[in-house]
Amino acid sequence: MVLIPATLLTALVLGLGSAAWMVSRASPFGGVPAGAWTAWPKLGSRDVDPYALAIRARTADVPLGAGEGLVISARVDGDGRPLEAACTYRVEGATPPARYWTLTLTDPEGAPVRTPLGRAGFTSREVLRDGQGRTAVVLSPAAAPGNWLQMPEHGRVTLVLRLYDTPISGASGLDPETLPRIRREGCRP
Repeated sequence: MVLIPATLLTALVLGLGSAAWMVSRASPFGGVPAGAWTAWPKLGSRDVDPYALAIRARTADVPLGAGEGLVISARVDGDGRPLEAACTYRVEGATPPARYWTLTLTDPEGAPVRTPLGRAGFTSREVLRDGQGRTAVVLSPAAAPGNWLQMPEHGRVTLVLRLYDTPISGASGLDPETLPRIRREGCRP
């Protein structure tokens, strides 16, 4: 007689626990990797998986629609190491074609980082470019010349590239060569 309630309680705890664990992370399904970057092209479409819907409901995040653009994020550098606030990175190269783009530093939960300068990103309209139209953004705890984003005091960060009105589609695959490279230049002790 005790076996049935214990089994039901175990099933309830495991079921609710696994569902809570799945929606407490980034979207677990549908990611399209491209080097250090990953896109989730179905987040703003009708084909989104139920876990991604639950995550969006929990975080109150409104994804870009399938025809509006594409969000690509990186949690690691070009060598696969996590992006750490104590390190300096250079994000450089051409960006994919888009009418407008933003490059933002976020915490692991997706909120813009908080720094003493109060700036967490750049847009395509304000970033400095070289003679070939390429950009280089330095992510560092210490000030750097040019396009510099201050890192938070500690922890890990995520780099988010939002492409608005872009002809590329993450569903067909992304070419890592068309995305900016993320190179670690050093870390403070």
